[in-house]
Amino acid sequence: MNDTLTVAELHDKLGGQLELEWVAGKGAAERRFVNARESSQIGITGYFNPIHSSQVHIVDKVEMNHLNKLDADMLEVALEKLFSKTCLAVIVTSGQQPMRQMSERADANDIGLFTSDTPGEHIVNDLRYLLARALAEKITMHGVFMEVTSIGVLLTGESGVGKSELALELITRGHRLIADDAPVFTRIAPDIIEGRSPPVIQDFLEVRGLGVLNIRKMYGNSAIKKSKYLKLIIHFEAAQPGSGADRDRLAGIRETRDVLGLSVPVFKLPVAPGRNLAVMAEAAVRNHLLQLDGDYTEREITERQRACMDGGAA
Repeated sequence: MNDTLTVAELHDKLGGQLELEWVAGKGAAERRFVNARESSQIGITGYFNPIHSSQVHIVDKVEMNHLNKLDADMLEVALEKLFSKTCLAVIVTSGQQPMRQMSERADANDIGLFTSDTPGEHIVNDLRYLLARALAEKITMHGVFMEVTSIGVLLTGESGVGKSELALELITRGHRLIADDAPVFTRIAPDIIEGRSPPVIQDFLEVRGLGVLNIRKMYGNSAIKKSKYLKLIIHFEAAQPGSGADRDRLAGIRETRDVLGLSVPVFKLPVAPGRNLAVMAEAAVRNHLLQLDGDYTEREITERQRACMDGGAA
């Protein structure tokens, strides 16, 4: 799913930070921005360029000087492209004043016309960041999302398998809670998925028998992390005889899961009485970090065994 953002919401969120003054085109208030992936022909924001369409056009000093040098006919052509139907907002930056024709076209075409004393380069950077996040693909996944040994780890498994109890033990061991039950993941870059907690359940962890706990109040601010990149999923499942849970005793049970178009490593851990899940989860994370550095223990032991056999044969 993708969140949407209206022109009015954009003004409310960034109006103060970017010194935006809404001078014309109030009819654009409820118009919604489109994710760039949904319309590959339209960019999110950029300096006004007659060739490339953007949903937000920035008119800084260079662009305004160009417009001021045009004769009447060429100016009309340029303004028609500036206030095209794919544009939702035009921001005149660096303390400049828009032309009268700009206000007229903004009102006529329901395109928000803003002014700002902020330099164009700052507005472009902030707008790209805000809009990329606001319009990014999102998904809610069931599980407990935590920071374990510096990386974002999603703990998943059937209801009652012990995820919340495990999370509570990990917190007491110095790891941090991000979101319980329904973390929201956003693809904020081509190769980055960020996880956060919905505001309504932030800081809370539900543990059977104890109810809902406020982790921040119980363990302090250091026990909570606002967000983290998703790097690993640890899936817990009840151990069943003959289920194949021990099919790979060297490498463990590893898979991948598609999350918003990216492959995320999944480490499956069978749950059985007497197993310390917190220690196992920490070990799985540390082993994953080793693998990220190209250090695979199963390869090392296989090579040692082969060397031993070769030596014995000699």
